[in-house]
Amino acid sequence: MPQSLHPAAIEHLPIFITPPGQTDYLFVGVVVFLILMILIVGNLYFQLHAVPERMAHRTSKVQMEVVAVLALISLFTHNHLFWIAGLLLAFIHIPDFSTPLYSIAQSLGKLSGRTVETTDDPALVRDQPPKSVEAHAMPEEPAKSEPQGEAKVSAHV
Repeated sequence: MPQSLHPAAIEHLPIFITPPGQTDYLFVGVVVFLILMILIVGNLYFQLHAVPERMAHRTSKVQMEVVAVLALISLFTHNHLFWIAGLLLAFIHIPDFSTPLYSIAQSLGKLSGRTVETTDDPALVRDQPPKSVEAHAMPEEPAKSEPQGEAKVSAHV
C-alpha cells in the first residue's frame, strides 16, 4: 500500500523534517555546535581569568601569589571586584624591600662578629653566637704611669 500524504501536507517537505526512524542531522549538528561553543567559551573564560596571574609572573613571588589568590576568589565567587584588584596589583611594580633589609642584617651580623649562614631564604637564617667571648672583649686600659704630656692613641677593634 503506497504511503499517502495528509491532505494538508505539502508535497516537498523541508530538509530538517525527517521521516520516522531516520537520523535527524540538524539535531546532531546543533548538539555538536553547542558542545563546541560551550568548550570554546569556557576556555576563553578561564583564559581571561588567568590574565592577571600571567602578568604577575614577572613580579615578585609574594605579589604573584596574592594575584593568583585574588583571581581564584573571583573565579569561585563570581565577584569581579577581586579580579579587578588582582589585575591592578599585577600592573603595579612593588619595590623589593626585603633584599636590602636582609643585606643590612647580614652586614650588621658580620660587624658584630656573628656568623650568618648564607641561604636563599632570609627566613631560614639564624644568628649564631660568637665563637669566643674573650676575642671580642674590650682590651684593658693601659697603666697610668705614662707622662701626662703625651697622649697614647690606641685603636679598639
